[in-house]
Amino acid sequence: MTNRRNFLRGSSLGFGGIALNSLLAGTANANPLAASPAHFPARAKRIIFLFMEGGPSSVDTFDFKPDLIKYNEEPIPADLVPRVVREGKAENPEKFGSLTSPVSNFQQRGDSGLWISDLFPNIAKHADDLCVLNGVHADNTAHGPATQQFHTGHIVLSRPSMGSWILYGLGTENEDMPGFVVVSPPAGTAINCGNSFLPAIYQATVLQDADKEKGEKIRYLDDQRLPRELRQQQLGFLQRLNQNHLQSAGEDARLEGMIESFELAFRMQQEAPEVLDITGESDATNALYGIDNPKTEAFGRQCLTARRLAEAGVRFIQVTSKGWDHHSDIAGNLKKSCVGVDKPIAGLLTDLKLRGLLDDTLVLWSGEFGRTPVWQALNKKDPPGRGHNPFGFSLWMAGGGVKGGFAHGSTDNFGYSAVDGRVHVHDLHATLLHLLGLDHEKLTYRYAGRDFRLTDVYGNIVKEILA
Repeated sequence: MTNRRNFLRGSSLGFGGIALNSLLAGTANANPLAASPAHFPARAKRIIFLFMEGGPSSVDTFDFKPDLIKYNEEPIPADLVPRVVREGKAENPEKFGSLTSPVSNFQQRGDSGLWISDLFPNIAKHADDLCVLNGVHADNTAHGPATQQFHTGHIVLSRPSMGSWILYGLGTENEDMPGFVVVSPPAGTAINCGNSFLPAIYQATVLQDADKEKGEKIRYLDDQRLPRELRQQQLGFLQRLNQNHLQSAGEDARLEGMIESFELAFRMQQEAPEVLDITGESDATNALYGIDNPKTEAFGRQCLTARRLAEAGVRFIQVTSKGWDHHSDIAGNLKKSCVGVDKPIAGLLTDLKLRGLLDDTLVLWSGEFGRTPVWQALNKKDPPGRGHNPFGFSLWMAGGGVKGGFAHGSTDNFGYSAVDGRVHVHDLHATLLHLLGLDHEKLTYRYAGRDFRLTDVYGNIVKEILA
């Protein structure tokens, strides 16, 4: 059996030659970013992933635990000690103390009555749009492996990120824009947002300075010294040289990727500058995203850029907020982090809804893991914080085919371990693909003699959250 991808990948010209032919001859031949049919009707067309790098504390934000208040400053009762602690899977216990209550009050919000902390007053107004998963769990307590698993499904080995898999499976809605864009990249971008063994055309386009007013979004995108016609001639000549070399040297994924990237870069010169230029947005829109406030403007710019990218047909957009690793002064530091993203994220949800984009845009908010319900003191000079906890944490989604105003799963009495409605990272990935119309068991790529997929040999769709 053969299919379009295997035929193109095994042909002598490869993707690069087909892309070059399309550019120079103006034909409508297939190219690797062309929109591909889904396996079944999709509920979402695109994903905006809001990544809180460092691990936000669920028990202080979306997972209300009254027993943390009841047992504040007391050790975990012996009969309630989680299995992960008893088995020594949790972090080194020497630097941990007793249970500590949430650093802010919780309230039930909206008609649905979702419990949301006062640290998110603006996001709380969208409670009836949120689908909160409180039983999420992963496999590693260290930032690097946990972040890699959340992005790629694997802890150690280099694997394609979920953005690359999604672009490979569906192609792009707009061939003049990259299909996978990372706004303010996380640590380890080459791994966490990389294409690994997938063809290079499916890697992320990284925007380094989208949080700055005059930041250069994509370097060297345009050359004002030469007219577009002359630049097209130069590119055509360079592409012919590359193609001749490719034909004589044989199949070369790196060279094909370079040829494809040149073609995409040329097409982007026409549309990307306008999409990434937010200076024409109204004062009301800037205020909606918090760009008029020094505390929120950086993340506000990123969220507004994400909305514009979604509107332009970009398939997968990641926006990263850094600094959520609150090992000390959890009360002060968590508040600062929440203030920085609360209004911009609420503005993004409002804007997507007003423009009719939320129905087919899935917004995902999460860190790589959560934090412990017991306090942690790394030194004596700072107030205590919380340690790493991948055994039970919360994330939320909105739009794109999930139930709004809905909470799924739960952790134990103190928020240490997922107990009901458990959702592993593999299950999350399977569900994200399902919402996009992709069967996670059929979205495969043959490499090193076997078929690989985002979920490896795992993953169950969380059907309970589907609208």
